Amino acid sequence: MERTEFVVDVPPRSRALPFVRDLVALTKPRITTMVLATEAAGAYLAPGHAPHNAQFVALSGTALIVGSANALNMWWERDIDGLMTRTRNRPLPAGRLSPDVALAFGLALAIASVPMLFMVNVATGLLGLIALLSYVAVYTPLKRHTSLALLVGAVPGAIPPLLGWAAVTGTVGFGGLLLFAVLFLWQIPHFAAITIFRAKDYARAGLQVVSVQHGERAARQTIALYTVLLVATSLLFAPFGLGARHYSLVAAVLGAAFLALAFRGLRPGPRFSADRWAKRVFAYSIVYLPALLAALLIGKG
Repeated sequence: MERTEFVVDVPPRSRALPFVRDLVALTKPRITTMVLATEAAGAYLAPGHAPHNAQFVALSGTALIVGSANALNMWWERDIDGLMTRTRNRPLPAGRLSPDVALAFGLALAIASVPMLFMVNVATGLLGLIALLSYVAVYTPLKRHTSLALLVGAVPGAIPPLLGWAAVTGTVGFGGLLLFAVLFLWQIPHFAAITIFRAKDYARAGLQVVSVQHGERAARQTIALYTVLLVATSLLFAPFGLGARHYSLVAAVLGAAFLALAFRGLRPGPRFSADRWAKRVFAYSIVYLPALLAALLIGKG
């Protein structure tokens, strides 16, 4: 059997800092930060308390496994990234890093992170492994074939709060599953909106997102449908004793605004701009999620 060897060139000292910056860029730090925030929210909302060292290991392992998934995703999609305006300056398509370096880096992070999560408990380890494999081995290649990849990719994207919950309790629990559902449903309108105002980019790269495969109208309908499901799910916390009274009020107000914006896309008029509307949906989704989680966290207990 032919042996594959990774050749990693050590950069000169003058290039060490840009090299490190490009390695960090492979991990998508902003996304990783958001993931850690949602995991911390899951841990805080979970009943009971985990030792500080276990929480530290869980967060560290999650940061590494998310970085691994993102690095391997960039390695796999380096050809696609080179065709898209928003991604062509990433380290691989721009030629600042070699594919071998990125692959070795992503695999090294995976090898380090998975045992760390299993050290916390079995449930946390399994959830982390499922998130990594589903994102890299299923979602990433599926994007080239079907818009249903969005639903597949929303699974690993919704696992972080479950990781936090499991790190404390050793199980997923009903509250953890509700958090998972909110994160899962939130991602659909969030990313479907992106597919509208970046439809040309996705089409050029050959990615079968909903606006490319089924058209802009289908993308607008997808946003409306999943916003309804998201808002309905967000209102389930208080009835099950997982949110204070003020949470229900905040969730209702935030949800009503999201619904009004989402349903505006179903009534396009002569002055309606799908791109402008989709950018507003995207921007509001970024405000909606942290505001909802903040209300939930403040209302604990």
